[in-house]
Amino acid sequence: MQQVDVVIIGAGASGLMCAATAGYRGRSVLLLEHTGKIGRKILMSGGGRCNFTNMHNSPANFLSQNPHFCKSALSRYTAQDFIDLVDRHGVEYHEKTLGQLFCNESSKEILQVLLTECDWAGVEIKTETQVHKLQQTDNGFQLQTTLGNIAAKSVVVATGGLSIPNGGATSFAYDIAEQFSLSVLPRSAALVPFTLQPKDKEQLSELSGVSHRVRASIGKTSFVEMMLFTHRGLSGPAMLQISNYWQPGMEVEIDLFPDFDLLEWLKEQRDSRPKAEITTIMAQQMSKRMAQILCTKFELTGVMGNFSNKQLEAIASAFHNWTVKPSGTEGYRTAEVTLGGIDTDAINQKTMEAKTLPGLYFIGECLDVTGHLGGHNFQWAWASGVAAGQAV
Repeated sequence: MQQVDVVIIGAGASGLMCAATAGYRGRSVLLLEHTGKIGRKILMSGGGRCNFTNMHNSPANFLSQNPHFCKSALSRYTAQDFIDLVDRHGVEYHEKTLGQLFCNESSKEILQVLLTECDWAGVEIKTETQVHKLQQTDNGFQLQTTLGNIAAKSVVVATGGLSIPNGGATSFAYDIAEQFSLSVLPRSAALVPFTLQPKDKEQLSELSGVSHRVRASIGKTSFVEMMLFTHRGLSGPAMLQISNYWQPGMEVEIDLFPDFDLLEWLKEQRDSRPKAEITTIMAQQMSKRMAQILCTKFELTGVMGNFSNKQLEAIASAFHNWTVKPSGTEGYRTAEVTLGGIDTDAINQKTMEAKTLPGLYFIGECLDVTGHLGGHNFQWAWASGVAAGQAV
């Protein structure tokens, strides 16, 4: 039977980071990946350029039933710490928007940084290796795998959530947690596009591919970013962000002009172009096609000179206060992350160790810690990976 200090299950962002950290501490580390491809989400991220962290990362960028849980790990391994690692390996990167950092060339560079670190730290990596059974022993744990039986003093579960199942996502982490009687909170697709009700879909499908800057709100939570119309619904950063706060049956409020007083501008246009159609006027602020379709949807017709101040107020309100009731989301198939997961009350916030099971750790997306769009979820992967890697 192979014996090691640490077995890490899942060779994604958090697993690779944990493996290198533990290896540098002199631990013998075996990293297992059930697919044939290491770091698949890293490679897919950011359109192939990997949004690897966010310069403005803070606990405020995360959702969890215990919002304090992430503070310890994030404070001990910051965005700047990962930037320093990337710099040491000579990877060139740029800030795209809102503190989001992307590779100049390819996400393969971030994966290579992690693989190089694992190599230098003496980590053994095995792909296409399934873990069939995990059981506690007097000296730690025993794993039944396709490699045979393995004994380990510590086991780290880094298998992620349910998002993007064709990328290898499984319920493994939740199954292990439940096996050892740890609480698992309800899960749902997060950072995910919305689908629309049939009538809205029919009216708006012609706008597929059109993007527009909006403020998307649910209650007091709002995000000002780009929205993208799709064949099935609404996507783009603004919609992905607000999807984390949406529950079935809720409405999403959309301000199509978040930084612009549309009413005052419409009054000016009425004075200067009284014979112009409202659709022609609105086409100055958005594409002609978008202006036509939205004016039809909002039932806005007529020439500017015929509108009273009260009617202009109603027109401005239609664009500033558009309310959409999604029929649902695209689900885990296109979701970037999983909301919910293993209850953090069962986990030590400093070490990521299960409080009732010495030697068993959970890191990354499988925990009930979900970041905003823009590199925050990767930063959680790095920080939670380091926290466990320093403890195993």
